[in-house]
Amino acid sequence: MARVKEKAIRWTLAALAFSSLIFLVGIIIVLFKEGLPIFKAVRPGDFIFGKFWYPTYDPPEFGIFPLIMASMWVTLGALCVCVPLGVGSALYLNEIAGFKQRSLLKPAVEVLASIPSVVYGFFGMVVVAPFVQNLLKLDTGLCALTASIILGVMATPTVCSIAEDALNCVPNSFREASFAVGANRWQTLTQVVIPAAGSGISTAVILGISRAIGETMTVLMVAGGSAVIPKSFLDPVRPMTSAIAAEMGEAPVGGLHYHSLFAIALILFIVTFVFNIIAELVSRKFRIRLGQSG
Repeated sequence: MARVKEKAIRWTLAALAFSSLIFLVGIIIVLFKEGLPIFKAVRPGDFIFGKFWYPTYDPPEFGIFPLIMASMWVTLGALCVCVPLGVGSALYLNEIAGFKQRSLLKPAVEVLASIPSVVYGFFGMVVVAPFVQNLLKLDTGLCALTASIILGVMATPTVCSIAEDALNCVPNSFREASFAVGANRWQTLTQVVIPAAGSGISTAVILGISRAIGETMTVLMVAGGSAVIPKSFLDPVRPMTSAIAAEMGEAPVGGLHYHSLFAIALILFIVTFVFNIIAELVSRKFRIRLGQSG
């Protein structure tokens, strides 16, 4: 009877483990099934590098290059915010902060991670966008800069948490050896700890990129929604995710507009999938460097 229960538990856990793989395969199948038909009407090169996104015009134009560039601008701006904040916070929490400071700051970072993205979007619309508009004398504060700031704050907890885990994995013997040869805390931090945790910190940054490029509600609310190629961070933009969210409800099922939105989702999925693979490879390299298995 005990063996029967053990086998039942084993098969149940195996089924739960493989269920995520089944869902992933299902998502991929749906994306390819609904996204590829657009390429019967539009050449892949024209679709990806086309400069005009007018899917409801007659004749329609399905160039998503403005959407791709908008996603790149917003993601780059978010990195400029979340990398210094996230990595700096992780270094302070792990290497400098005392117990009381850590017990206060660590929950604050976790609270940031738990706030829904729509709340960030409202905060961006009500507070950040008017501030940016008044500070820079813009026609509107809903632009790539505002979206970058909000996305950077949203991605900061991810970068901070993973970077801190990487710093925790650095053996204390590394620090003790550095102090033993006369290095001070700053030299130990910059020349020993950070290089040893470099791959893990790189993983945190890559996952931060994935977090920023895949966000939907925030960029839909604060990026401006203009499907044109941006020339600066002060231009209103429409990233790929916001285009899907804004237009899927009005796209006729089975039409070219409908299939083009799924094609955008397919490209976005491939991009984030590649980033996650890179993060896993970098993380594995980090574990090997420190002599860890798994």
